[in-house]
Amino acid sequence: MPIRTRFTTWRPLATAAAATAALLATFLAPATAQALDRTGPRESRPVYSYENAVREAVWVDTRLDGDGDGRTDRVAVDIVRPREAARQGRKVPVIMDASPYYSCCGRGNESQLKTYDADGHVVQMPLFYDNYFVPRGYAFVGVDLAGTNRSDGCVDVGGRSDIQSAKAVVDWLNGRGTAYTSRTGTAKARAGWTNGRTGMIGKSWDGTIANGVAATGVEGLRTIVPISAISTWYDYYFSQGAPLYDSGPDWLSNYVDSPDARAKCAAVQQKLVDQAPRTGDRTPLWTERDYVKDARKVRASVFLVHGMQDLNVRLQHVGPWWDALAKNGVQRKIWLSQTGHVDPFDFRRAEWVDTLHRWFDHELLGYDNGIDREPMADIERRPDQWVTSKSWPPRGTSQATLRPARGDRPGVGTLGLTRARGTETFTDDPALSETDWAARIDTPTPDKAGFTTGTLTRDLRLSGASEVTVTATPTTSTAHLSAVLVDLGPDTVRDYAASGEGITTLTDRTCWGLSTTGDSACFKETRARTTAVDHTVVSRGWADLGTWADAGKGVPLTPGKAYTITLDLGATDHVVPAGHRLALIVAGTDKDLIDPPSTRPTLTLDLSRTSARVPLVGGASAFAHATKGADRAVPQETGALDGVRAPRTAHRVPEGGR
Repeated sequence: MPIRTRFTTWRPLATAAAATAALLATFLAPATAQALDRTGPRESRPVYSYENAVREAVWVDTRLDGDGDGRTDRVAVDIVRPREAARQGRKVPVIMDASPYYSCCGRGNESQLKTYDADGHVVQMPLFYDNYFVPRGYAFVGVDLAGTNRSDGCVDVGGRSDIQSAKAVVDWLNGRGTAYTSRTGTAKARAGWTNGRTGMIGKSWDGTIANGVAATGVEGLRTIVPISAISTWYDYYFSQGAPLYDSGPDWLSNYVDSPDARAKCAAVQQKLVDQAPRTGDRTPLWTERDYVKDARKVRASVFLVHGMQDLNVRLQHVGPWWDALAKNGVQRKIWLSQTGHVDPFDFRRAEWVDTLHRWFDHELLGYDNGIDREPMADIERRPDQWVTSKSWPPRGTSQATLRPARGDRPGVGTLGLTRARGTETFTDDPALSETDWAARIDTPTPDKAGFTTGTLTRDLRLSGASEVTVTATPTTSTAHLSAVLVDLGPDTVRDYAASGEGITTLTDRTCWGLSTTGDSACFKETRARTTAVDHTVVSRGWADLGTWADAGKGVPLTPGKAYTITLDLGATDHVVPAGHRLALIVAGTDKDLIDPPSTRPTLTLDLSRTSARVPLVGGASAFAHATKGADRAVPQETGALDGVRAPRTAHRVPEGGR
């Protein structure tokens, strides 16, 4: 529950707020802050009036002409900042959320939109960031991406226009760009009220923009907080050549385009069609939208948040980005929840607001509050039960190579450390999903090959990204593969496949900052939505077997010929407890998570050349200890094991809401 004395709403009283601000002006002065920083931890306080905050709009020149109208595009920037700080000559840092959703689709669990007064100044800024942080001496900036809401230009789905929409604003905040007081006028606006120190935050597409801007290396961007964010757009639409959706980025662009952009952006739309073929081939369009390759440019710290059961922006977006940032020496922090595509404000609210507050205080105000010395990772082990790791993955984690072997029944095999001989065969059934395969793991079925350990005698912790290498012989010229790691055993988990993706929204509200008549800081509470299961999918990955030789280009297969390919599984952190079993499943189409191939192949696995490299705390020795003396008897013809419901039809929108 929230600590009421700290997080409840202080109703705006203009005279009281002004008096408090005057009284504490010296308390917040930069020189005093620096002196106090040396004497101990501290935090920013809500001493400024939110009701009397400056609310203004400017249009920043992106120096691009995406809509081809002969003038450079201007993006709309709505600003809420403390009035008293400006009067005192105190320059403030900026928290920024650049989004395509401010007018079309809404932000947050309650799908809030920007609203405006008669002068065009923002009245309601979605989410709690402005309500909470502006009284604490920050400015909040909400940027409409090019082609959305009140901005010029075209949405190009993570490309140059999207990223420049936000980067140009960071440049302007640091005195390197040009802004105007209107969309078409010539009167310039200056950002003399800020010190330029900027932190970007956002969920899904918004967080993706934060990743992309950080990957430009722009000066002045001090930190980013990407929540459920994309790190490379190819991996949003394809998994190693296997299509995840029945549409491409053109559909998404049209989904968020403003009416003005739809009238002007046909050329951009056509480019998104022509350069993003549904074959799954990598093209220059995808290279432009790959932020991982530019991780070496990142100067900002990164506080990454993701749901380990996010089937919209999947976990393949976490591992490569996290590892690339580590290689570049970037300061990092991570939260991993059991939810799907859900904001931490809606699954761990009080702790999230407190942690985010201290993160921004440290990164943007320079306060020595100790957050940089705390554990790097917070991981939800069970619903609402969290553990920490000093580093992530933790020290002592290494890849263990696990090998499948035949059992005494077709498709029901074993998983261990010893290479085996033999084959297993399955036929792609696009009507079935990972939950169907796992439910019948101990039963011979024609649609999958399953391999399990014996019952573990010790806990086994997976931490990081796995990969599964298979050698398969198809009967047709096309084939898609899925590889899934499963924890077999009873548990209670967040019901990530249900509406809400692991949360239930309640009617009661709690308040997180200051309110005005037009912008409440009070939001509906949530609670974990849980379900009892007999198995839990831990990690999954997919591939088009036609990309066996070149991950960037698929080719037709020769029926009867063996091909070897490695599938990248999403990063995770999961403990398979003693008394449970760990399973590897290899199958074809994962219903509603990838699209099926044009044919329905039967595939034969060469078990001697099939393996899973799994990141285990303690490595292969931990696996050996956990399986030593394990009961290896496979249950005979058991009934179906309960799990979450089958995945819903895949998302096509990295939505800003839940």
